[in-house]
Amino acid sequence: MTATTTETGEVLLEVTDLHLAFGGVKAVDGLSMSVRSGEILSVIGPNGAGKTSAFNCISGFYRPTSGSITFKGRSIVRSLPSTITKAGMARTFQNLRLFRELSVLDNVKTAMHAALRQRWYDAMLHTPRYKRSERQCLEEARGWLDFVGFTGDEDLYVTQLPYGEQRRVEIARALATKPRLLLLDEPAAGLNHNEKQQLVALIRRIRDLGIGIVLIEHDMGLVMDISERIIVLNHGK
Repeated sequence: MTATTTETGEVLLEVTDLHLAFGGVKAVDGLSMSVRSGEILSVIGPNGAGKTSAFNCISGFYRPTSGSITFKGRSIVRSLPSTITKAGMARTFQNLRLFRELSVLDNVKTAMHAALRQRWYDAMLHTPRYKRSERQCLEEARGWLDFVGFTGDEDLYVTQLPYGEQRRVEIARALATKPRLLLLDEPAAGLNHNEKQQLVALIRRIRDLGIGIVLIEHDMGLVMDISERIIVLNHGK
């Protein structure tokens, strides 16, 4: 596992006057925010407030109606999610988006495909470059699983895991892209008390790598315990 470290306090993400409308419905209505490396920022608000819609704009799944989004000083308003991920931003989802037909280990390995230094013929011929790349990929995937505290069988299908362990795998996969900014969409949803405490410790470990974290969460005890700044959204504002 290779940790990503940055200089604490560097502005990574700048959102200015962001708007997103679906017909006459304003999902996001003038949101402005900034996120620095090595900080934990929470976004709170009632259901339908526009939190996930804002995440979808920032991570490239939605194209905003207007406003600017810059990541590491460059506009990403028209960028694809894959391009944004390669630039150093990763996210998890409110509903788990793991590959159900893959093992725990293979789910994490999928996050590394863009960084593998091999060509199609390397994979076909199993060249030394392919073997080196695969060994590195395997070591890093296991490193991230260890980092998030996964202690189960890495060869199990993810659907065979308890819900809380699936959440760990999802975070490990996001970290395997080596992000500088991590967006977490309700990571505590469905977790019991002990699992939430472990999640808090994990988020702090991620922050200690210098990674900026933006967290959507409804558990106010968790939010107040972990957040360094809080933004409140209501009706997109």
